[in-house]
Amino acid sequence: MTATIIDGKQIAAETREKVKEAVALRVSKGLPVPGLATVLVGENPASKVYVRNKQKACAEVGIHSIGVELPGDATQEQVEAKVRELNEDPTINGILVQLPLPAHLDEEKILATIQLGKDVDGFHPINIGRLAQKGRTPLFVPCTPAGVMVLLERAGAKLAGANAVVLGRSNIVGMPVALLLVKANATVTICHSRTRDLAGVCRQADVLVAAIGQPEMVKKDWIKPGAVVIDVGINRIEDPTSPKGSRLVGDVAYEEAAEVASAITPVPGGVGPMTIALLLQNTLHARELADLNTQK
Repeated sequence: MTATIIDGKQIAAETREKVKEAVALRVSKGLPVPGLATVLVGENPASKVYVRNKQKACAEVGIHSIGVELPGDATQEQVEAKVRELNEDPTINGILVQLPLPAHLDEEKILATIQLGKDVDGFHPINIGRLAQKGRTPLFVPCTPAGVMVLLERAGAKLAGANAVVLGRSNIVGMPVALLLVKANATVTICHSRTRDLAGVCRQADVLVAAIGQPEMVKKDWIKPGAVVIDVGINRIEDPTSPKGSRLVGDVAYEEAAEVASAITPVPGGVGPMTIALLLQNTLHARELADLNTQK
């Protein structure tokens, strides 16, 4: 068996194009342009790259964006004050506090400071709480987990009644993905470093989502023949044959996994592009929510 490649790059491009068209239509009607603010605390190089990419993506689809940078020693009060200031700015519809934050800051309190209707990253405690409850709908879903669900849908995965295994239990990916799979009527197992017979549990999965942050940890014999595999991991490993001396790999050993899976995401080019695409979509949705509140 050779797996179908789930092309996240192409699917993300289609999503971005739809957002671009919707923003252009708003402009033609004289409606306000959606606005996104990113808040970066400290000098984390990876976070700087992520924020820069998000701002570039906003520009490409016509979304107004601003970047707020605070020093690494900014106090809890200073960060919360900046978020409250952005809450009051009518040109800003989405606020994204780039994670991780410096260790001395209380992440939960800062995220809770974001106005619910501007929580485009989907990490406000109320949005996460609604995601966890049956019959409740969050205003926004975290972007990477939402992207995973779009990829599964496009791959034709049958989730209702399926055995889904999520490898990883982070607040950013693992737990929200598990909750979304439950809402899609899958039977969900969350695995982690303390799981007994990890490979054996993964082999029961009709749908396997790997988000554990260990390069090429998931081997061919971990995968049930015909399973759909979503690889969220992004890990840089040494590779003397590469011009850069290194290359990016996922949490799944891609080449061998593709021999048994029915469909699989590559790294790069799978889940990664979906994160920013869904952020743009959420920002547009936040602007539309603001329009509705204005009309009331």
